[in-house]
Amino acid sequence: MAKYKGINQLSGLDRVVVGLMVVVPTLLVVWLVWAPAIGSVLLSFTNWDGVGPIADAKFIGIQNYRDVVSIYPPFWPAVQHNLIWLAVMFLVATPFGMFLAVLLDRELRGTRVYQTAIYLPVVLSLALVGFIWQLIYSRDQGLINQVTGSTIDWYGDPRYNLWAALVASSWRHVGYVMLLYLAGLKGVDPSLREAAKVDGANERTTFFKVVFPVMAPINIIVLVITVIESLRAFDLAWVINKGRNGLELLGTLVTSNVVGEASRIGFGSAIATIMLVLSSFFVALYIRYIMREQQ
Repeated sequence: MAKYKGINQLSGLDRVVVGLMVVVPTLLVVWLVWAPAIGSVLLSFTNWDGVGPIADAKFIGIQNYRDVVSIYPPFWPAVQHNLIWLAVMFLVATPFGMFLAVLLDRELRGTRVYQTAIYLPVVLSLALVGFIWQLIYSRDQGLINQVTGSTIDWYGDPRYNLWAALVASSWRHVGYVMLLYLAGLKGVDPSLREAAKVDGANERTTFFKVVFPVMAPINIIVLVITVIESLRAFDLAWVINKGRNGLELLGTLVTSNVVGEASRIGFGSAIATIMLVLSSFFVALYIRYIMREQQ
């Protein structure tokens, strides 16, 4: 049996390889994640419009944040829409994904086929999901209007487009939640269910009183993922109508200000920073939970 080598026993070449395996990913994360994030926070306190060198940007303090919450009309509708997005993902799509996981955990006939079919939308981008659902929502040739005989513009009418987008997004989210809970159910000790059955508990009681609490780590992961996905919802709304006319979201506001015609880098960075703070709050809760479990 080969003996384990400590870091002091590695050869010079091995140490170089190990060092590169640590340093290169770290540099990539710093360059592609942390540097842009910190840069956005710093730019949010300036009036830089993207034209000319950054050195010409003027520091204006929290003026961008004041303008965002006070004189920027799309901001509060976008916040409301993001909250609705979060509520639907958390209260509808997530429980439905968990329900499907419970059904598939029973090893029904054709389980593998069902798992593949439900999970397939997860590998698709939200932009592609939007195009696929266009075949269903199209006013002139969509499946819904062809079957019902209506002429509703599901993607264009502000009374319906948010809910139409939520259905399309939930279609993708359900598969992801199903996979996470299915993995969690496979890891539950069978003896716990057997003990509950001996005590006379039915399947419903066993799941909510025994199985569900055991999957607490999965529940936290799903919660964090759901919150982050709801806050960063962008692709679908941008594909539909660039986040306008009833589909305003924080993500689309950032893009329209940073790379749109307005080209207000500082202003858009302020909205991005607000999204970063909100997302970081839930990530911090998850990290705190993990650290507490490890202790």
